[in-house]
Amino acid sequence: MTKIVKPYKHSEAGKKEQVTTMFNNISKNYDDLNRVISLGIDVRWRKRVVKMVGKNNPKTILDIATGTGDLAIMMSQLKPEKIVGLDISEGMLEVGKQKVAKKNLNNIIEMVVGDSENMPFPDNFFDAITVSFGVRNFADLDKGLQEIRRVLKPKGTFVILETSNPTKFPFAQGYKFYTSVILPLIGKIFSKDKVAYSYLSESANSFPFGKAFDNILKKNGFIDTSYKPVTFGSATIYRASK
Repeated sequence: MTKIVKPYKHSEAGKKEQVTTMFNNISKNYDDLNRVISLGIDVRWRKRVVKMVGKNNPKTILDIATGTGDLAIMMSQLKPEKIVGLDISEGMLEVGKQKVAKKNLNNIIEMVVGDSENMPFPDNFFDAITVSFGVRNFADLDKGLQEIRRVLKPKGTFVILETSNPTKFPFAQGYKFYTSVILPLIGKIFSKDKVAYSYLSESANSFPFGKAFDNILKKNGFIDTSYKPVTFGSATIYRASK
């Protein structure tokens, strides 16, 4: 069973409400801080996701936990008819909408406030669905994955980019120190929300990855699953279908 990690340990609110509050709080400086924390490597990871999604020339794409829209914007190069960026945080979406408008992509990308566990889309609707650094924030992982499977077309492409833990020396030790000590420290110094980056670190370190998460995908009905660690295993890209 996946450990439930919440941002605000002393709050009575559920994980979904806490995650929404946290991302609203950090939305204004999230992009800049994220580039610093990831050393810009996350851009390369997203490019790999775009390449995987583009293999089947999708016409309709759903980007869940789209945040400020980085991946949705990058996928516009695939020339789909429509990209929907879904996120539970209005603050993150507002930043994303500004970025989409600045790049004149309003005719392709629609940013929508919504819950990944209860989406306002019909069955078998999207050719491709992506989630980058978002599945570990699901309040109910199984429910979220089942909802994704519901709105994905048969033979559609589902790609997840998520943090994972390196397992080989010395990368495992270095990553553990960076995420447990350095990342929360940077967050405390530069972020409006002092606990946000501690949560992001703890949730990353406790979330199942590799074969364990691949098994979760299979358990929830996905087929043709595969996964590939990137950058010494600090993240993993998963692919599945329906």
